[in-house]
Amino acid sequence: MSVNAVRLPAAEAAKQTSSQSAGSPGAGSQGQSALGECVTRTVRRYLADIGDTECAEGLHALVLREVEVPLLREVLAFHDGNQSRAASALGINRATLRKKLAAHGLL
Repeated sequence: MSVNAVRLPAAEAAKQTSSQSAGSPGAGSQGQSALGECVTRTVRRYLADIGDTECAEGLHALVLREVEVPLLREVLAFHDGNQSRAASALGINRATLRKKLAAHGLL
């Protein structure tokens, strides 16, 4: 299975995460995780870019659609293509993972 993701060694990934959060102003100031902080910045930037323009499908649906594919791709790559372990890490059933992978053309 071909997956467009790069797996970093755990130590290197942790080092990158800690150096990124240490350099970001306000990181952790509201108890947010690094992922939460990233989502906050991205949503704020998106809202600033679109201004008062409405998102036709709704912002919630848009964010979920945009996040799901890279999430599935990265978790699957992290687990070396093992769908059972990826599904477990995601907290979903393997059949559900396969259905999502097929729906997004990732199988």
